[in-house]
Amino acid sequence: MKITLLSDSRIRLDGGAGPLSVEADSAEMQYSPFHMLASGLATCTHSVLASWALHAKIPADDLVLEVGWSFVEDPHRVGAMDVEIVWPSLPAERKAAATRAAALCTVTRTFENPPTVGLEVKP
Repeated sequence: MKITLLSDSRIRLDGGAGPLSVEADSAEMQYSPFHMLASGLATCTHSVLASWALHAKIPADDLVLEVGWSFVEDPHRVGAMDVEIVWPSLPAERKAAATRAAALCTVTRTFENPPTVGLEVKP
């Protein structure tokens, strides 16, 4: 699986066998916490879709995900994330089912129903 940093606000995940790698087109680009957040969403969505595809007997070798995000203020935070599923071999009649399957990603569900976050500073 390969994660490519496309910009300061977008990543691409290419599935496949082998170890996870993180790459960028530029040596100046750093893997930020926001890239990590998007990578978690992409990895979860890919995992759910690959599992669904296996059961549906649909090839998923060409399944690629791109995740982008934008910020909002008051307070400054990620305000929106978009997931683009690129899957050339997905039959057109299975697109709606794949969309429903992708929505089952636990990270997506977590964003829809955010957890509470405890923060404590200890000596």
